[in-house]
Amino acid sequence: MLHNTRVALRARHDADVPVLQAELYDDVATRSRADSRPWQPMSPGAAESPYAVAAPSEEAACFSVTALPSGELAGEALLWGIDTHNRGAHLGISLRPAFRGRGLAREVVTLLCHYGFTVRGLHRLQVDTLAENLPMIAAATRVGFTLEGTLRRSAWAYGAHRDEVVLGLLAEDWTAPGDLA
Repeated sequence: MLHNTRVALRARHDADVPVLQAELYDDVATRSRADSRPWQPMSPGAAESPYAVAAPSEEAACFSVTALPSGELAGEALLWGIDTHNRGAHLGISLRPAFRGRGLAREVVTLLCHYGFTVRGLHRLQVDTLAENLPMIAAATRVGFTLEGTLRRSAWAYGAHRDEVVLGLLAEDWTAPGDLA
């Protein structure tokens, strides 16, 4: 488990799946903006569920986010598209509605950077998000990500083409805070 003073990233547990499914996936408008694939109804027990407990993979590292000190499930976080040759990956997070607006996103992004740069030895991390996702953009820039570009109307999300932004952070530009474990 990785943690700082406010959040922890741990392996996904079977008990997490129905909560994440109900609060993150079944919110059609939010999920449609968070994933490039079209939303479709899915049972929390389905093997295809994005929250299904899966074996470790070289291409993705999926975590459940817990709030500290309570240990309550706060959301999900992941590194995806891990490229071991070029030493890069994309990161994403999604917090349950009750945990949004508390400043936890920045803490989660910091832990994902720690995992990517320190544990995995990656060189570059990237955030791809809708330009309207101001909380994610703010969390990433506070950790040190730089806005690298805007992809105009490149994403079809919930009935409209929307702009996406790309933010990047290199290992040599990242400074690890002292409260990581």
